[in-house]
Amino acid sequence: SASTLIFGLVYVLCQLSFKFMSYETNPVVYLDVSADDEPLGHVRIELLSSVVPRTAENFRALCTGEKGFGFRNSRFHRIIPDFVCQGGDITKHDGTGGQSIYGNSFEDENFEIKHTGPGLLSMANCGRNTNNSQFFITLKKAEQLDFKHVVFGFVKDGMDIVKKIESFGSPEGIVSKRIVITDCGQIQNDSADISEA
Repeated sequence: SASTLIFGLVYVLCQLSFKFMSYETNPVVYLDVSADDEPLGHVRIELLSSVVPRTAENFRALCTGEKGFGFRNSRFHRIIPDFVCQGGDITKHDGTGGQSIYGNSFEDENFEIKHTGPGLLSMANCGRNTNNSQFFITLKKAEQLDFKHVVFGFVKDGMDIVKKIESFGSPEGIVSKRIVITDCGQIQNDSADISEA
């Protein structure tokens, strides 16, 4: 359809702009996602440790589970089509909780990267300097979030899976199925070498 084509063009243009932020030294992580226990697929994410090292490290360690807690079996609790897919509440699973690797919360690192299009990962928060484990993936440009939420990564591969996740949302953010991160971890330089949580 025309809307799918337009989305595709916007996404490609955004991917080109992300390339300027992409570095070989940036960690790449993955999320495997299911809807009511039915696998949706695999999302690969590059973390922008070159720009926001502390925020990127929080997300990376929550993907590997190396601190003893993380994203595995957590859910996307709020999905608003054409806006965001939000998840990462690893303590309450409903958007009221969360925990960072630095304690209950940590500071806004910087706002250098803007919410310029779909496929960006950014920290959800309750105001300034209240970052924990909650994050969202943008579904379109969202400049109203600039200078309020720290962008720390982008979807490198699997935006089609993010679009599937989006399809279970509603304008109020209520999710029609149980959208769960069933597995996650870090992908090493050799794509076959995946460190499991």
